Amino acid sequence: MQVAELWRYPVKSLQGERLATVDVGPEGLAGDRQWALFDVATGYGLTARRVPDLLFLSGRLRQDGAAEVVMPDGTVTSDDAVLSGWLGRQVTLRAAADAPGERLYENPNEVGEAGEYDWDAFPGARGAFHDSSRTRVSLVSTGTLGSWDRRRFRANVVLSGAGEDALVGRRVRLGGAALDVVKQVDRCVMVTRPQPGGIGRDNGVLKTIHRERDGCLAIGALVARTGTVAVGDGLTA
Repeated sequence: MQVAELWRYPVKSLQGERLATVDVGPEGLAGDRQWALFDVATGYGLTARRVPDLLFLSGRLRQDGAAEVVMPDGTVTSDDAVLSGWLGRQVTLRAAADAPGERLYENPNEVGEAGEYDWDAFPGARGAFHDSSRTRVSLVSTGTLGSWDRRRFRANVVLSGAGEDALVGRRVRLGGAALDVVKQVDRCVMVTRPQPGGIGRDNGVLKTIHRERDGCLAIGALVARTGTVAVGDGLTA
């Protein structure tokens, strides 16, 4: 398998940036999920599980390392008031370095045909705003994706070929970095959400993953050795 695409998501649950090359550090791809929007009233970090409209915003990194948000009309902002007005709730954009304590997010306990309900709170990772400290880099192959649009799954690394599930429990080399593949990635309602570019709401995606793949798609890894990864690099185990 080879690296076909590299993606980082500077702001959690927003659209990301496609890269040709990237440094991989202890917390994953440089700049990945280093910012997040928080609901001021509840204190919860926002994700597109709870607020699907987040997927119609895009996050990108500035030259100084700060994040900014691109609105659907092309407006670029990092102003909390502008973001709050668009989302219809008071939010604040925080850097991971400025949020050292516990981060809580919401996940639907049960998913119904007409919508999601029975939301549960869970603690996310310290450091970068990953849902779990168990993984810092996610990878998926084109063989596993099949006809599904890879944007639904928000993997950092899209691999040409197939067979990533067999890498769980192994150390792999990817460019100048080494990754310990620790698990398959459990999937939730996030993969059903609509996105720009004609990706519609589709509950069938999650149902198929549960029926055919035991609820998992893609693999998650921790960084065993930092290094640089580029499109075209091979993956070796």
